[in-house]
Formats: sequence, structure tokens, C-alpha cells
Amino acid sequence: MYTANTMASAIEAMGMSLPYSSSIPAENQLKLDECRLAGKYLLELLKMDLKPRDIITRKSLRNAMVIVMALGGSTNAVLHLIAIARSVGLDLTLDDFQKVSDEVPFLADLKPSGKYVMEDLHKIGGTPAVLRYLLESGFLDGDCLTVTGKTLAENVRNCPPLSEGQDIIRSLDNPIKKTGHLQILRGNLAPEGSVAKITGKEGLYFSGPALVFEGEESMIAAISEDPMSFKGKVIVIRGEGPKGGPGMPEMLTPTSAIMGAGLGKDCALLTDGRFSGGSHGFVVGHISPEAQAVQLVSLEMGMSLTLMSERRD
Repeated sequence: MYTANTMASAIEAMGMSLPYSSSIPAENQLKLDECRLAGKYLLELLKMDLKPRDIITRKSLRNAMVIVMALGGSTNAVLHLIAIARSVGLDLTLDDFQKVSDEVPFLADLKPSGKYVMEDLHKIGGTPAVLRYLLESGFLDGDCLTVTGKTLAENVRNCPPLSEGQDIIRSLDNPIKKTGHLQILRGNLAPEGSVAKITGKEGLYFSGPALVFEGEESMIAAISEDPMSFKGKVIVIRGEGPKGGPGMPEMLTPTSAIMGAGLGKDCALLTDGRFSGGSHGFVVGHISPEAQAVQLVSLEMGMSLTLMSERRD
């Protein structure tokens, strides 16, 4: 799922936005109605003296991680939710994401890895219907407070369930993937961790010689000149982390170039940068420590690299 949809859904599951906020289409009349309601609820929150740190708790953050896994959300959720947690004095780690990923199945057939978009989800009940399904299935904590002044369970209790016969959200006995798509990988290139989005369609294993680039520009130039030379390779783009980028830019252009060349299943991409929610394929980002901070190994062109998502390395 794309990053904006991912974070909107996570924020709604966390209790920091109104029900349906994440799934109502931008140009729908209901979005205008929601904007008007937001003002009303802000006044109520002031009267109740209910603050973000009263809503954002370890339990509500876990609810956010659960919806990200179930919907197939962007790898950017890892960065953003860790930052949100820190803003209220909570410590959220990569291991927390892996734990939730191990427990929650991937259910949503949403782009870019799937068939549907968020507007389609809105038509079958929206995010509240998904939250209701996950709550009734025991994946969410319904006692968490929300910006309505009510608990998550109270918010979704009267929301219609997912439409009968819909095929956007799979049933628990027929998931797209039995565990979450976000996987925390570690190894000699990423001793402090990395984040991969493995939906299942790209496979669980990839091995090949390294193609090493210092920055995305040189990679784009190379694939534009000779795309077939990338087939069977593990592409490594270094120097795109928080310091090296600087700012940890998204590697959407490189992944788009790979897909455009028809190489989505024929190569893998490793980077200390991050990815757009629109990126898909066998991609691993957020490699830590980043190249700018420390030279981990003498990585050279042609060195054999192996990725095994099931072993998380």
C-alpha cells in the first residue's frame, strides 16, 4: 500500500483521527463533512483535556502496526511510527515490528503489489470495517482511547462490517501471506537491521553478484544504458541514508526503472535509503549503519550476495 494510505490507516487505528478518515476519497462529500466534524471534536478534546500522549500509548502503537501489516503498508511506517513513539517518550524498535509481523497475516489485495486501491476499500466498509474485523479476530486492543473521546471498540462497534462477497480483504483462513509483509533483516551488510517489504510474489530468496553504486543517479544512468546487465544481480545503492543522502531520500526512481525494464523478478535492490510506498519487488532498505557512518565490509562489484527473508538475513 502507498505511504499516504499507510500512515492515514495507522493514525486511524492509533486513535488519532476520526473513523473513516483514512479511507474516504479526497474528493468525496464525506471528506468535507469530516473536516467540519474535526473542528467539533477538537473543541471537545480541549474540554476533556485529552492530549495526544493520552491516546498514543504502547497499545495504540501496536494497533497501528497491526493495521499496517494487515493492509500491506509501506516500509515508511517503520520510520514514522518510531518517530511518533519518541515524540511521546516511548521506545519503539525494529524488533517490535518483527514481533507484530510474525503474528499478523497480510490480508489486503491493494496496490502496488495487489489489484485494488483505497477507494475500493472505502466502498466495502472502509478502514473501520477492517478494524472491526481485526478487533473481533483478537488482533487489536479495543480499550485504547481515540480522538472521539471513546475507545476504539466503541468507535467500530456500530460500523458496518466488510461487505459480503468482497475480495479486497482476505479472510484469516485464506490470507495473501500467513505473516506480515514487513520483515526486519540482519546480516553482515546490515548488523543493526534493515527493512524489507516481502509480499510473497517476489519470492523469499535471492542470490546473485553485486552491482554497487554510490548514489541513485549512477544506478539510473547505468540501467538506462544497459538494463539487461542488471538481470540476476543484487543492486546495491550506497550513500542514500539520513547523513549520506542527505535526508534518506526515497528510491522510487530506481525501483520504477527496474520494473519498467521488466526486471522486477530478476534482480534485488539493497540500499541505506528508503522506499516509496509505490516501490515493490525484492527490495531491502533502511540498511543500518548507513554507508556514510561506517564502512561495513569491502563490498565490490561482482561479490556474491544472498538474501533469505525466511531466515531474516
